[in-house]
Amino acid sequence: MAVYTEVGFEQADALLQRLGLGALTDLQGIRSGIENTNYYATTVQGQWVLTLFERLGAEQLPYYLQLMQHLAAQGIPVPAPQADARGGLVHAVAGKPASVVTRLPGSHRLRPDADHCAQVGQMLGRMHLAGADFALSQPHLRGLAWWVETAPVVLPHLGPAQAALLREEIAFQQQLAASPAGQALPRGPIHADLFRDNVMFDDTAGPDRLCGFFDFYFAGTDSWLFDLAVCLNDWCSDAHTGALDEARAGAFVAAYERARPLTGGERRALPAMLRAAALRFWISRLWDWHLPRSAALLQPKDPGHFERVLRQRIAQPWHPQRAGGLDAPRA
Repeated sequence: MAVYTEVGFEQADALLQRLGLGALTDLQGIRSGIENTNYYATTVQGQWVLTLFERLGAEQLPYYLQLMQHLAAQGIPVPAPQADARGGLVHAVAGKPASVVTRLPGSHRLRPDADHCAQVGQMLGRMHLAGADFALSQPHLRGLAWWVETAPVVLPHLGPAQAALLREEIAFQQQLAASPAGQALPRGPIHADLFRDNVMFDDTAGPDRLCGFFDFYFAGTDSWLFDLAVCLNDWCSDAHTGALDEARAGAFVAAYERARPLTGGERRALPAMLRAAALRFWISRLWDWHLPRSAALLQPKDPGHFERVLRQRIAQPWHPQRAGGLDAPRA
């Protein structure tokens, strides 16, 4: 969410007033993230997030925006896209496709405990079920095909050991995806990027309460297990070693299963999917690190973290324990 495209106050004000959201009083670029241009926009009627899409085309955006609408209608706390007088959700600012969504209350929990993980896990399970009947379908654009396409671009920047790891893991994931077990994994819309900085909590009424998920612009149709693995690798990993924290990971999966129990095939595939999720973000961070784009506010993230996570997941495969300590697979 770095600022690649500068938006003038008058430009933003014109859009927000056209959407019936009131006169703009403040506009601030958002520093975090690296994919799109984002601004916090405050009007006399409320607080909003203005996003300009730097890579996605206007024809792809209805999937993301209508998915948020669909999830919100099912009771999942997500930002509400704002429509124009004709009902359109995709707008234009500074020559780029854009959206305006409600700004969620609360703040991030960058050092989550088991309770935070449990709240996110249960809501993720609910979100997967809520999206099961979503009418639109769109490929997960940062899925396996993108990993295969992007690997040759980043390989020249890697040492021999890193290059070998990247090639071997892509081959492993290709075999898994083509296998009957991989093909049988339950699928539907996934967030695909539900890191700690894409979730809000609020403690004004007492203990921390989950306020919502946002930034759905990597969403697509893929295995729900991949979405769970992405979360486990971020919410439940040691920041220095990449090792999985058993207490947080166990709380996350147990809460997820209270909403949507995993199949036996999913439980067996989880160690491999944790590797897949680590690979995806290692590749994307290598790409952003070695081939950065110019931006007014840009903070590319160190790819070394997800290299460590991937090596940990290979060396120490993790299976969640069932309630009561049983871990026998079920169909």
